[in-house]
Formats: sequence, C-alpha cells, structure tokens
Amino acid sequence: MTDPRLPFFLYGTLLPGGRNHGVLRGRALTWTPAELPGALLFHGPGYPYAVPDPAGEGVVHGALAAVGPEAYADVLADLDRLEEYAPGAPANLYERRRTHVRTAGGPTPAWVYFAADRTARELLLSGERVSGGRWPHSGPAAG
Repeated sequence: MTDPRLPFFLYGTLLPGGRNHGVLRGRALTWTPAELPGALLFHGPGYPYAVPDPAGEGVVHGALAAVGPEAYADVLADLDRLEEYAPGAPANLYERRRTHVRTAGGPTPAWVYFAADRTARELLLSGERVSGGRWPHSGPAAG
C-alpha cells in the first residue's frame, strides 16, 4: 500500500541551491531539515546515491519537502522521471521507497530515492562515500 501524499526526503541536487532544484521551486510548501538513518551516501556521476547501510550506522543529511495536493501528482511524476524510476522496471537508476526519516519533530514517513539494487551493491563494494553523509552541493535547507 502506498500513501500518495508522503513528503519527499531529498539529499542532493534537488535541494535549494542544487542544479535540479527547479523541479520543486514554487511547488514545495515546506522544507524541513531531516536525516535518513541507516543509510550511506555515495558520489555518483554528478549526483549522489543513498544506499541502505548494511551495518545500520550511517546517516544521510537532507531535507523533507512537503508538496500540496494540487501539485502532488505532477511533482511525483517529475521526480520519478528525473530519478529514472518506474515501478517494477528492471533498469531503474533509483528505487523510490517509503521509509522513515528523522526531523526535529521525530520520525516521519517519506519517499526516498535509493540507488537501485544493482548500483547499491557496486557502490558498497567500490564506491566513493560522501564524507559526513552530506552532499557537498546541497543548499542551506539541508540542515
């Protein structure tokens, strides 16, 4: 079961100041600093990948973007297209998953785009981790 109105946890180029922020500019109602516990952040070719941490100790820093109901379907479609995600497609770049992130207000369910399984396995074996779990090109809303 999916909740079509979950906020989006963003950790890279979609954050304010990032090159893909225009996808959300004017459509996100709020930006809340947040953390994704139990994940690691890796460098990709100009963008980051979040990967579940097998040890469960990593943290990825980012922001939670809430989108209003009138724009939600369009934003979801735009993000899925940008992240090269289609439900059940074997060639996905990312997988959109419902998970919990941490905010100052406590655990919050959110959509998170994780590296697709094949890419995640490769990154865990030989990828370059982002120091501190914070994408270097993220804007001030990243916390």
